[in-house]
Amino acid sequence: MKLKLKLPNPGLEDRILTHAQLERLEVEEAGERPKWDNKAQYMLTCVGFCVGLGNVWRFPYLCQSHGGGAFMIPFLILLVLEGVPLLHLEFAIGQRLRKGSLGVWRTVNPYMLGVGLASMCVSLLVSLYYNTIIAWVLWYFFNSFQEPLPWSQCPVNANKTGLESECARSSPVDYFWYRQTLNTTAGIEDTGGLQWWMVLCLVSAWAVLYICCIRGIETTGKAVYVTSTLPYVVLTIFLIRGLTLKGSLDGIKFLFTPDMDELANPTTWLNAGAQVFYSFSLAFGGLISFSSYNSVHNNCEQDAVIISVINAFTSVYAATVIYSIIGFRATERFDDCLSGNILALMNAFDLPEGQVDTTNYEQFLQMFNGTNPEIIQTLNLKTCNLNTFLSEGVEGTGLAFIVFTEAITKMPLSPLWSVLFFIMLFCLGLSSMFGNIEGVLVPLQDLKVFPKSWPKEAVTGITCLVCCLVGLIFVQGSGNYWLALFDGFAGSIPLLIIAFCEMFGVVYIYGIDRFNDDLVFMIGHKPNIFWQATWRFISPLIMLVILVFYFVTTVTKEIFYISWDPESDKFPTLVEKPYPAWVYVIIFILAGIPSLSVPGAALFKLIQNKCCKKEKEDKRQMINSVSFQMQNDTKRTNL
Repeated sequence: MKLKLKLPNPGLEDRILTHAQLERLEVEEAGERPKWDNKAQYMLTCVGFCVGLGNVWRFPYLCQSHGGGAFMIPFLILLVLEGVPLLHLEFAIGQRLRKGSLGVWRTVNPYMLGVGLASMCVSLLVSLYYNTIIAWVLWYFFNSFQEPLPWSQCPVNANKTGLESECARSSPVDYFWYRQTLNTTAGIEDTGGLQWWMVLCLVSAWAVLYICCIRGIETTGKAVYVTSTLPYVVLTIFLIRGLTLKGSLDGIKFLFTPDMDELANPTTWLNAGAQVFYSFSLAFGGLISFSSYNSVHNNCEQDAVIISVINAFTSVYAATVIYSIIGFRATERFDDCLSGNILALMNAFDLPEGQVDTTNYEQFLQMFNGTNPEIIQTLNLKTCNLNTFLSEGVEGTGLAFIVFTEAITKMPLSPLWSVLFFIMLFCLGLSSMFGNIEGVLVPLQDLKVFPKSWPKEAVTGITCLVCCLVGLIFVQGSGNYWLALFDGFAGSIPLLIIAFCEMFGVVYIYGIDRFNDDLVFMIGHKPNIFWQATWRFISPLIMLVILVFYFVTTVTKEIFYISWDPESDKFPTLVEKPYPAWVYVIIFILAGIPSLSVPGAALFKLIQNKCCKKEKEDKRQMINSVSFQMQNDTKRTNL
């Protein structure tokens, strides 16, 4: 006896096309949805959406902070058990129902409309701040055509009597980032006003995105030939260059040296699962929309496997490149530290130049420490340890705009490497934005927000314009704090809830047997035991565990933000500050509203159906009572 669990789903047959209708649609090329020019265009678009900035600036940090090479084990295991199954599911359901995310889940069951709404909300919120990062990249790109680079040295103060105090107390790269780029305020409460140079960069970023998305996949499909391939070319150039730099191999060795004890740490597994989830750009709705433009007989299973392999390879490859450069930077800092100590020793003991070098420094230090310990103590020599410099883990904007830019300044032909690096980041960000904006535009069209007669150019233009205006909040003096707030809450818990609902909805509401039949029709064979086990049990369980973990840790931990405050006693160390009380309302809007739209839309639909049903019954009773009264009146008249 087979145990089957499938929830009632009345009217599903009427909401979906039959296989025969799909076949006829394919032959007749009917319907209004556009199609990809070729398979390569589709694959490059999906790769560009999945492979984003997180592969370059978050995955290397997680590797380094969770056991190096040991982190690869949970990452690859969860990639297979969590990422690939959900990617295949999104590709397959979009290709089968031939609709965007909102249309797909409304078709599966009207009560699942909220899943599509939540995806649209998250895509919108992420698009707002993600394009601001592209604006920052553009600012650095425009400033890279200078020799020397503007972040390689401190500017002179207004009186021309010395260096800017804030820069002299910190570093040139920190000063350029926090003051000359962001002009950041000391706290989120102080807006600081709009920074005109960043406003121009933000407008430019949205203008470029609009041009690329002006006709939907008809234009983005052309742009991905550049935006999805160029990052690999630049990464390869950086790897070749990095391997010729002193200390690069130390960085790579440090990254991949495994600490197997980390495998016993639950946090390592949970972070690996979260990274797999976010690196695939799952639950945004963009992948569902992209797959809906495919031929109905496209092999979506093969696509999911290929893109998963490319994604995993890119993460590891980018980490190797990044840490080859970080190894060079750490070695430079180690040498500078050691040189400062050697100079102090030679001056203190009046040694001839060249007598103490990096090879015999430790011997001289031990000797003088034994003979003149009181003099050594007064020198305040720094502790120089290469592994300490290598282990200074940095992620996100800190890696891109501070650590990497500092390393570039120490390389010959630094403007050239800076231009290449920020071109790569621009392409990675832009290709990810194609999927984010697709996850907004298609649901808006499905909701009929814009008249159907409006051309795509107008719909895309108005959407980009509104997003650009709202995005001005991120180019204020406090914009960096707002962006960190959006990044921390808009794309976290809501995405996990959406992904779990997607898996549950297809398997237990749409029906796994029906889904299997659809795949037999589309790709020619039934999914094997691996897909069955992961879809039914393993992947939903993993997502539920990660969801519960993130919910508990987010609710229980103290929420604070990192501030650049020149007036702080700890400056230039970043200061942790608690959020003001009103920020919790913003957090609820960012994380709560998208999450609650899933049950909220279902509840609204239930109430709507109950009310409509009651109205229909009342009308029926009224009609019956009127007809009954007419019959009685007729009888009396006849009598």
